[in-house]
Amino acid sequence: MAWRNGCEELTQSKPLFITIYTVVIIGIVVSFFYVFSAIYSSDTPAAHSSAWLSSSISPEDPRLIDQTLNNSQSEKVRAASTSSPGKQNVWPSSVWEVPPSNKKMPPLKDFRLTKELVQQRVKDNVVIVTFGNYAFMDFVLTWVEKLTDLGVSNLLVGALDTKLLEALYWKGVPVFDMGSHMSTVDVGWGTPTFHKMGREKVFLIDSILPFGFEVLMCDTDTVWLKNPLPYLARYPAADILTSSDQVIPTVVDDNLEIWQEVSGAYNIGIFHWRPTASAKNLAKQWKEMLLADDKIWDQNGFNEILQSQLGPSVDDDSGLVFAFDGKLKLGILPASIFCSGHTYFVQAMYQQLRLEPYAVHTTFQYGGTEGKRHRLREAMLFIDPPDYYNPPGGFLSFKPSIPKSLLLSGEHNVESHFTLINHQIKQIRTALAIASLLNRTLVMPPLWCRLDKLWYPHPGVLEGSMTRQPFLCPLDHVFEVNVMLKKLPEEDFGPGIDFREYSIFDNPSLPSEVKKSWLDVQLCKEGTQDCDGSYNTTAGGVLKFPRHSNEEMFVKVFSSFKDVKVIKLSSVQDAFTGFINKEREDRFRRRVKQYVGIWCCGSDKPIGHIYYDMYWDEKPGWKAIPPQSPEEDHPPL
Repeated sequence: MAWRNGCEELTQSKPLFITIYTVVIIGIVVSFFYVFSAIYSSDTPAAHSSAWLSSSISPEDPRLIDQTLNNSQSEKVRAASTSSPGKQNVWPSSVWEVPPSNKKMPPLKDFRLTKELVQQRVKDNVVIVTFGNYAFMDFVLTWVEKLTDLGVSNLLVGALDTKLLEALYWKGVPVFDMGSHMSTVDVGWGTPTFHKMGREKVFLIDSILPFGFEVLMCDTDTVWLKNPLPYLARYPAADILTSSDQVIPTVVDDNLEIWQEVSGAYNIGIFHWRPTASAKNLAKQWKEMLLADDKIWDQNGFNEILQSQLGPSVDDDSGLVFAFDGKLKLGILPASIFCSGHTYFVQAMYQQLRLEPYAVHTTFQYGGTEGKRHRLREAMLFIDPPDYYNPPGGFLSFKPSIPKSLLLSGEHNVESHFTLINHQIKQIRTALAIASLLNRTLVMPPLWCRLDKLWYPHPGVLEGSMTRQPFLCPLDHVFEVNVMLKKLPEEDFGPGIDFREYSIFDNPSLPSEVKKSWLDVQLCKEGTQDCDGSYNTTAGGVLKFPRHSNEEMFVKVFSSFKDVKVIKLSSVQDAFTGFINKEREDRFRRRVKQYVGIWCCGSDKPIGHIYYDMYWDEKPGWKAIPPQSPEEDHPPL
């Protein structure tokens, strides 16, 4: 009635008052609709959840950027489970679904980790997570592609820098911001920044578990070969299932390792957590330990806490063991199928046991990040861009020559190992020189070893392991892969020599134009029939090329085949007499002398390692012995 009376009075008023009342009423109606829209719209910034970064601190706030590790991570973790009402959806619905090019990238705060954000990627209450910085972009893309190839899409990638976050977003990879503002370059294993990056894993687990989801956490240098989720589901009672550095099998099937026989450290490169009270408590204590002492390595801290109480077995059958607080149920994943760099690349344990591997983690290697890439490339497990398989200048390949006696005769000891390696080094040295001369990319040959390489003394191979002798060893067992890829000044070391893994011609990614453009070169004795470097198409398309050829002969003959993608030599033994220009020869020698590393280690000497020598054959009486004093402990001159 009051409303009706007001209207009657309004109609009897003067026109000025009619106008005023009308404006007021329209304003009230417009304000009502604006407030209603702001409350219920899911597209406004206010409706998005806060997460990995504290909701009380904006991304631009200097308090966030300038905080020390201990303080900032503590704040992040406390804020992780806080979320505002509304829907947080910054990714396309499917992995690899690229956002429209005309779409503007959402603001950084929309990528904060929240329960709503993780929920979008969860399947059967499980999410698979990794994280890294831009330097590991290729590892991340390999990690994601291998999982999606297996039909696994419940995955998430944490970005430690905005450069990676933006790059992954525009490739259609589900990514979230970890707010670390770290360097975009490779920080190197063991550095303070490396340890800081590792600690992010602890804070991340401690943040996700309260959401109520299971999390399979893994490092970016892990490659998945088989969907692991059905295997993990076989052990529903486990609070944690972890990989390990175990190199001696305790089981010969796909059951969990026998925990009483495991001597290797638990490796946090692959481990699965369930959101149980014990697991949450472990994550909390692990985080607090690292915050209290920044010198503790995250993996050592995990092992120390987890093994503070170990045993008894949970039951007679599952392989689980009580650990940590006496309530947490732990399982150790079998190293034969959740492989380390040793059980996969050296022992090939899964092959010998006729098992299907689930994953390989590139541990136990000696070439830094570059060594990890090369191992995965040798196994054809790494995703590279198309131009990697079709480099400018083409490939140079050769068939290595190894007498049976060097592989199989006599004992497997230091002497026989170095005799075998030196025989291969000399051929690779010649091939590097020819590749440099022809400006081609050298395809390294498979490398055979008689002894294993480790960081500590051992009897040749680890007792109890399944390492066969001889075995195809990774390139980083002998060669310094990271040094070979390092940019060195040409005025001192000559032009760089690019190289590829021995398996590249078997890789399905090799383009057909490379496979079809091939020249076989047969070395021959100068003076014999057709041994003049001419190309005889009637002889099966084989070019006969004289041994002991000099620089001029190589340039003269092979300059006619610059457009050929692959030149394969039948051998490089006695193929090249050396560079004509002494300065170029000297620069080449300085370069390749750095390419070889050490064998490690004998147990009966104060200094146990022995240096490989690229020019061992030029030193009469050369022997494989370790340095006799600290003054002699340096690479060969």
